[in-house]
Parts: sequence; structure tokens; C-alpha cells
Amino acid sequence: MKPLPLGVRVAAGLAVTALEQARKLPRQLAGLPLTVVSEAMQLSMRVQQHVTELAIKGDDVLSGLRPAEEEPEWATFDEDETSVTTAPVTVEAPADDPWEEEERAIAEMPEFLPSYDELSIAQLRARLRNLGVAQLEELLRYEQAHESRPEFVGMLNRRIATVKAQS
Repeated sequence: MKPLPLGVRVAAGLAVTALEQARKLPRQLAGLPLTVVSEAMQLSMRVQQHVTELAIKGDDVLSGLRPAEEEPEWATFDEDETSVTTAPVTVEAPADDPWEEEERAIAEMPEFLPSYDELSIAQLRARLRNLGVAQLEELLRYEQAHESRPEFVGMLNRRIATVKAQS
């Protein structure tokens, strides 16, 4: 038996598919409002994400054009609260002491930003606006000597260049 032409076979498959979909329609109509609402919410969330991404990019570009804003007196942050610190006790450690390297790393941590290692890149970006060139360069040296994360090094280099250009 000779096969039917492709167009006839496709048309027959289309007719069967349409019939199957028509039979499913009553069940699909019950869930249609929920599907529409769900898709509308997904679209809304995607739009919000795009708007937020554009705002972040805009902030990055515009931050170099305007001076850093001073923090209001009423704004307090956990990092701003004064904590009781004691002077580190220096003990002569033997050369094979496993804790020596960690103690040296802690001692090297920038005093003006003691929580530096725990900061995300966004948290660090927010704090950079209040730092001078010397502090930024100290952070850059610390980052390069320890974790040397490319995104942190790049951001610090860009901020140093921006602050120097503004001076």
C-alpha cells in the first residue's frame, strides 16, 4: 500500500489533535482562571526583576556623577554600634604553631571595617562611599593578599579611580 501524501497525513493529525483538545476543554476551563492569574503574577515578577536590574545599573553609573550622601543622624546600623574590644595579647608562638597564620590574618584585617570578610559585594559597595583613598587602597591590598576575589578587586579599583577623579 502506498503512503498518503505528507499534507494529508499532517491534516489528519491536526484534526485528531483538535478533537482531543476540544474534549479536554471542559476540564481545562475549570483551571483557566488560576492559570491566567499565575502567568500574570510571573510576568509581573519578571518585570519587577528587570526594573530592579536597570535601577542597579543606573545607580552604578550615576554614583560617579554625584557626591556621596551623608548618613542621617537617626540612621544606625549594626556595624556602627560601638563594641568593647580588648587589645590583642601578643604571645611568642613557636614556628610550627598551626594558629599563627590565622592570628596574623586577623591582625591584618582593616580596623575601620572589621567585618570585611563577612560582607557580600552589595554590602561592601554600600560602605565604600564613606571611605577615602587610603582606606580603599588598604582594603584592596587586604583583598589581594587574602581571597583576591576578582569582583571585589575590580570594584575596589573602580572606586579608587572614582574617588581620585573627584578629588
